[in-house]
Amino acid sequence: MRRLINKRSKLAAFIALTCLTISAAHAQVTINKVAQSTMNFQLVSISPIASGMGEAYYAVGTGADAIFYNPAGMAEMSAKFNVVLDYTQWIADINYYAGAVAWNLDNYGAIGFSVLSVNYGTINGTSLNPMGGYIDNGPVTNVGAYSVGLTYAKKINTQFEVGGNARLVGQDLGDNTFVNGMTTKNDATKLAFDLGVKYTTLFNDFRFGMAIRNFSSDITRELIAEQLPLTFTMGAAIDLLDFVDKDHSKGTAFTLAVDFLHSNNYSERFNMGVEYKFLGMLALRGGYQTNRSLQSWSAGVGLNTVLAGNELQVNYSYSRMLIFSGVNRISLVMSF
Repeated sequence: MRRLINKRSKLAAFIALTCLTISAAHAQVTINKVAQSTMNFQLVSISPIASGMGEAYYAVGTGADAIFYNPAGMAEMSAKFNVVLDYTQWIADINYYAGAVAWNLDNYGAIGFSVLSVNYGTINGTSLNPMGGYIDNGPVTNVGAYSVGLTYAKKINTQFEVGGNARLVGQDLGDNTFVNGMTTKNDATKLAFDLGVKYTTLFNDFRFGMAIRNFSSDITRELIAEQLPLTFTMGAAIDLLDFVDKDHSKGTAFTLAVDFLHSNNYSERFNMGVEYKFLGMLALRGGYQTNRSLQSWSAGVGLNTVLAGNELQVNYSYSRMLIFSGVNRISLVMSF
């Protein structure tokens, strides 16, 4: 009886903490803080696992997939190698291609390598007409963005993990053509850093995660100093099945996750999501994001199998968008 009361008390405390976090997030939505940064392609979620859970992923992500969110989660992998390939069909004919590999070095931690490429599609360039109006200069060929990074993560003990990324990020938006006919290249390259921590408690797989992403000096372009989209995220996750069946199968879980985001580019946001895993073979996901002008709810599914002794996972997610068509994401994850 005492154990049941303690469990109910802890669950009530967790729900109360979640409600307080939601209230704090909604209290900030009136802050007018938008369009403060450049290279915002780094803010787009590229993992269908994360997006399927409403991007509430900073306390959940593990292996190579965590590199793009909380790099500390990369240390939480049992296989020797973990590889992930992601594709995102973004809005306005923009496509994201990403890949990452993580190598488990056991007591020495884990190292990873990641690549992200953004194809902005066909964009027509324009220039000012001295007689008034604009001149259509036709399609711009040298337009795109990329990120290439190295990651290191390590388990400090069985509960605490740390990790960090060093990434070279770049963006090319074509050439600027002035009225006098002179042109300048509208491109930039910068070194950015990410740092994350993750802590797993002894209570029902209750996890905390924190990460700061896109830490960098300013970019000077056309005599204007621009910041990268610096983001600080705090997240928590818990397995709700532990409240009803402490001895349930390890491959079965019902995870509730919440993330609170603070950025230099927009007002505070709150993400929440759930994931139900069944016997390590099927995963169903759903999520919701607050304080978004275009995005709201999302859903996803994952299928796991074993091929030639290696684990293979296929994931898909759909995110509803206002005005634009919905966003589709798909990934292939391999562990060996």
